[in-house]
Amino acid sequence: MKTLPVVLTIAGSDNSCGAGAQADLKTITALGGYAQTAITCVVAEVPGAVELIQPVKAAVVAAQIRLSAMAFPLAAIKTGMLYSRSIIRAVAESLEQLPDRVPLVVDPVMVASSGEPLLEPAAITAYGRELFPRATLVTPNLDELRILSGLPCRNLGEMEAAGRILVERHGCGFLLKGGHLGGRIATDLLVTAEGCERFEAPFRRGVDAHGTGCTFSAAIATGLARRLSLSAAVAQAKRYITTAIHGSLRWGRTSALDHRMRPDG
Repeated sequence: MKTLPVVLTIAGSDNSCGAGAQADLKTITALGGYAQTAITCVVAEVPGAVELIQPVKAAVVAAQIRLSAMAFPLAAIKTGMLYSRSIIRAVAESLEQLPDRVPLVVDPVMVASSGEPLLEPAAITAYGRELFPRATLVTPNLDELRILSGLPCRNLGEMEAAGRILVERHGCGFLLKGGHLGGRIATDLLVTAEGCERFEAPFRRGVDAHGTGCTFSAAIATGLARRLSLSAAVAQAKRYITTAIHGSLRWGRTSALDHRMRPDG
């Protein structure tokens, strides 16, 4: 009987299927994993516009994680949009109850690619207190890195310095995504207690970034589930996301949408 490494994504639901749990499902499947989901929020969004966020009750999030862990041999876990302090706490407590410690990739989703906030302000400190100490890897984009470190991070040198501070503070690895720096090359920095490693690919202009962070972190988690080293998992994920960006689809119908967001509940 064929078996696949099981990867649990704890993330929001994106009705456009370009980000969130739906993007994770596609990525995990494409890279040879079997995907499980624990939905944290239902988000009414399309590329360029977030209209409404409905958080799931923390107890429901915890129950989804618990049941997946009971029924399936989890080989890796990733988190995406967690939205609130209560959900972050529920996720952290649920992970603490797992019988085995498995690789955990935390994508600290704070701001949508279109600029809308996707995390309650009070939840930022909860990430560092509750979740980062349990993580194998945290994958902030440039805006998230600035929020987490309090540093300007205007170039790769400043990014690496911020990463070293965060590694020392939280005891896990950080993948610092530098695509928003601009330039011809998109450079990401993997900073761990052992040092810093660069991963580079040509930067593709004019591509909507909706879902790229979700896809990247899900790809890393799947690599770890397949027992790749952290460096090899990041390298595989970098190749995967680069191919996905270069082959991205264009629908041409979202540019006229207003950028708006209204939390509900």
